[in-house]
Amino acid sequence: MKSVKITYWVTTLIIFLLDSVLPAFTSNSQAAVEGIRHLGYPDYFRVQLTVFKVIGGILLIVPAIPARFKEWAYVGFGISFISAAVANAAVTGLNGFVFIPLFALAILIVSYICYHKLLDQKTRTGTRPAQA
Repeated sequence: MKSVKITYWVTTLIIFLLDSVLPAFTSNSQAAVEGIRHLGYPDYFRVQLTVFKVIGGILLIVPAIPARFKEWAYVGFGISFISAAVANAAVTGLNGFVFIPLFALAILIVSYICYHKLLDQKTRTGTRPAQA
């Protein structure tokens, strides 16, 4: 179970750092503004997406958050990664920008699987399930 816990925290921290912390600090950069514009999205979508990514990251990383909220954060990140891959494929064709969000999705899936393994273990031992 220790390896599952380590895998959970490593993968969850990767998602948190790359898709919550990084966008929080770089969403107003010229590259981010141009990237959203290049995909055909309005500028307000960049701001909205950043806010939801930060909230989702907090939901995933704080152990005391109830499991139901974590589930929705996983769904939100999953939709975001799939949408990013589809948008990049539609606008620029099949290239590296399509596979980066799919790689992030794979990391998210590993985090999700480990989260549920830890949740099941804590439920069996009678401890509070939300603190995976």
